[in-house]
Amino acid sequence: MGKTNRKRGREPKDPVPETLDYQTIADMDEVFSVSNVELIESSTERRPRGRPRKTPQLSDMHEKPVVLSSARRTSHAAENADFVVSMSVPGDGLSAEQPARIEAVARVVPAMDAVVKVFCVHTEPNFSLPWQRKRQYSSSSSGFVIGGRRVLTNAHSVEHYTQVKLKKRGSDVKYLATVLAIGTECDIAMLTVNDDEFWEGVSPVEFGNLPTLQDAVTVVGYPIGGDTISVTSGVVSRIEILSYVHGSTELLGLQIDAAINSGNSGGPAFNEKGNCVGIAFQSLKHEDAENIGYVIPTPVIKHFIQDYEKNGAYTGFPILCLEWQKMENPDLRMAMGMKPDQKGVRVRRIDPTAPESKVLKPSDIILSFDGVDIANDGTVPFRHGERIGFSYLVSQKYTGDNATITVLRDSKMLKFNIKLATHRRIIPAHNKGKPPSYYIIAGFVFSTVSVPYLRSEYGKDYEYEAPVKLLDKLLHSMPQSEDEQLVVVSQVLVADINIGYEDIVNTQVLALNGKPVKNLKSLANMVESCDDEFLKFDLEYQQIVVLRTKTAKAATLDILTTHCIPSKMSDDLKT
Repeated sequence: MGKTNRKRGREPKDPVPETLDYQTIADMDEVFSVSNVELIESSTERRPRGRPRKTPQLSDMHEKPVVLSSARRTSHAAENADFVVSMSVPGDGLSAEQPARIEAVARVVPAMDAVVKVFCVHTEPNFSLPWQRKRQYSSSSSGFVIGGRRVLTNAHSVEHYTQVKLKKRGSDVKYLATVLAIGTECDIAMLTVNDDEFWEGVSPVEFGNLPTLQDAVTVVGYPIGGDTISVTSGVVSRIEILSYVHGSTELLGLQIDAAINSGNSGGPAFNEKGNCVGIAFQSLKHEDAENIGYVIPTPVIKHFIQDYEKNGAYTGFPILCLEWQKMENPDLRMAMGMKPDQKGVRVRRIDPTAPESKVLKPSDIILSFDGVDIANDGTVPFRHGERIGFSYLVSQKYTGDNATITVLRDSKMLKFNIKLATHRRIIPAHNKGKPPSYYIIAGFVFSTVSVPYLRSEYGKDYEYEAPVKLLDKLLHSMPQSEDEQLVVVSQVLVADINIGYEDIVNTQVLALNGKPVKNLKSLANMVESCDDEFLKFDLEYQQIVVLRTKTAKAATLDILTTHCIPSKMSDDLKT
């Protein structure tokens, strides 16, 4: 009886929320899921092989058509037509209030004309075989026109794009679009179209203020289930710091109860005045939850737009690169020298590569940020009757801005002026459109670890399937230098020279001939310039790999030819 190899890692837990990206036209692609939040996937279409599926005909449907009363017909026309003619029909039973309602709906229609359908062809890198790319696939999602001849959509809707096209409502023409900026952290992308014809007759969307709880919202887009524009409505049910699944960050977000489905990604959410108050981007899919969708609010959208206008490119949302602890326990506060009227959070660890590391120390108590007092639970006043995590204050700043932090250290209050920066992780959440790096010697494929790499190797449940040591570094490790990378032996391409090493997979490389490996480029340079008789790689778990230097270099070319690999290293390592 054959032996079944069991993957290392913990058992997967119940399904988690995911963000819906785009809707798939043929087969819905599985979406990267984190804690049941899923990106509203753009409808992704992969062309299936074989005959196309049969489309249901009217004869296949046994339901009778619904006959509307005259009053309902008028209302239905107001919601779906491009224009509404208000007329009085004798005996039709229209009340005096109905013409006013129809006119109100008609006023919102021009904003809907600014909503476009986004068609994208994606070609994703193959992180497990980094010298090639995966089979291309197509997707559709939503977007909307803003001022300055620009269009906004979701970043995950155009991720790894090779071609992007836009189609206006009621048009049969698709216009080629240019991607101006992609904000991975906030899941927003900015596009433009060079063809002047595209902009004719289109009025840009106006942005509204951040809504309050129970405010009505209308989500407009092109979700799965049809080709024409779709409108769903609901109310704002929650405003808080949310986990943005695509960007692996936490920013301000709105929770609404309007239906958000695959293909809604990038579509605007309007308030009752017809102003845009957000962008649909992810929803909660769980057996115990219904109609929970998430919207990127206007403060985040405006930050993205102003960042692009200010710097000519997207620079990201700054964060404090440190870990902190709540100070809710009275004994803990007393031991840290806090007075009864003082509140704040305790610094646990600081990223040694961050600017904050030059002024802050572990066990400092952060009392305020830019003059706003921080509570013992890490929250700050938001609006009347509301509190929010103090990271919201940091995210309102721009990369390179200065901020004033008041801390308590040894019972003394100190003020520091720090320069804010984006966070760099030792295992990055994204490659930001760049192809993966690799280096091959004697069949050993060396690569760097990232979240896309873990997902490629272990699937969407990589948080439970990946080796514990890699997960520990993903969750807790901080880089010790700005150029540090986690380098692993991804796999071994079997050849005579590497007999006995075939089972080494995803194991970290610690040193080469006694010299620490800081990143993949340093490893490649050390191997290429090595004149020693042997190459000795020190791996994790106290493993070592020893190869004769001249034989290893000579065997590499034949191995590359056997596996149709064009080069022994990626382009970024050649410079």
